[in-house]
Amino acid sequence: MASTTKLNVVYGDVTLGLNGVGFSYIFSYDHGGLESLVQNGKEWLYRVPRPAFWRATTDNDRGNGFSATSATWLGADMFSSCSAIKVAVDGHAIPLPIAPENNRYTASETAAEVTLTFTYTTTTIPATTVDVTYTVTGTGKLIVAAHYVGLPKLPELPAFGLRFLFPTPALGFDYQGLSGETYPDRLAGGRPGTYHVSGLPVTPYLVPQECGMHMQTKWAAITRKITQNNSDPDRQPFQLTFQQTNKSFAFSCLPYTPEELENATHKEELPLERRTVLTIYGAVRGVGGIDSWGSDVEKPYHIAGDADHDFSFAIAGPTKV
Repeated sequence: MASTTKLNVVYGDVTLGLNGVGFSYIFSYDHGGLESLVQNGKEWLYRVPRPAFWRATTDNDRGNGFSATSATWLGADMFSSCSAIKVAVDGHAIPLPIAPENNRYTASETAAEVTLTFTYTTTTIPATTVDVTYTVTGTGKLIVAAHYVGLPKLPELPAFGLRFLFPTPALGFDYQGLSGETYPDRLAGGRPGTYHVSGLPVTPYLVPQECGMHMQTKWAAITRKITQNNSDPDRQPFQLTFQQTNKSFAFSCLPYTPEELENATHKEELPLERRTVLTIYGAVRGVGGIDSWGSDVEKPYHIAGDADHDFSFAIAGPTKV
C-alpha cells in the first residue's frame, strides 16, 4: 500500500528541498544532483553522487592492455557533467522550478512523491548520456535508478555505478550477500549470508589497485560515528542503509576513490583516510588473471560500451527519530 505521508517541498532558487519526519534532502540544479542527505540530524553527503565508470586497474588489466584501450572512461569518471534536469511532482512533470519560475509556489507546498532526473553527458568520443533518477516518498525512502545509453565505437567499460562520498571515515559496514571479496568471475568462494566488516579495509597490494568488491548484495548498511558538525554533541554510531529493488547489486566501501588508488604506485603513497567512498554498481567487469596476468577477461564478464545498461536500488528512510 502506498504511503499517505506527505513530503514538504521547498522550491528554492537553485535547489529543491524535500523534508519530513526525521529527514531532509536537498537537490542542487547547479551541482547536478543530491547535495545533502540528512537523516536523524546527520549529514551523509560530502559531494553530489556521480556516475561511476572506472575501477582502479589491476595487474591483469595492465597486462592485457585494457587500461589503455578503455582509458577514456577514466576521464568520464572524473569530468562528466550534468547537462539536463527534469522534475515531476506526484507523477506530473513541471517546468524546472528555478528562479523566477519558483515564485509561483508558496512556503507550504506538499506532495506524496517527487521525482528528479539528472542527465549526465560523458567526456567520451562519441559522448553518451547517463540518467540518474531519484524518487522520494513521504517516508524519506529514495529509489535511485540509473540508465546508461550505449553507442557504437565506445570501448568496454570497467564498471557502471553511482559513487557516494561521505564526509568522515566509516566505522565499518554490514551487508547481506556473498562473503569476502567477490567479482563477477570470482564468485565460487563466496558464501551467502550476513556479514560485518570493521573499518574500511584496503587489500595491501604492493601496487594499490582495485579491491573490496562485494557482489550479489541484498542490502548494505554503512556505520559512521564522527560528523563534521562541531556543534553536534551526539557521538553515537548512526547508519545509512542501501537496499536492492528488482535485483541485487554490487558495492565497494573504501577510504579512497579509484583515481586515488590509480595514482599511487606504492601503498605508502595513498593519502590519509579522511572520508568514505561508497560505490553502488549495476555492472562490474571481471578481474581475470588466467595466465600470468596477460589474457583478457572471459567474454561473459565484459561490459559492452555499445549496449544500454540499467540498475536501481533504494536508500532507506530514517528508522528512528
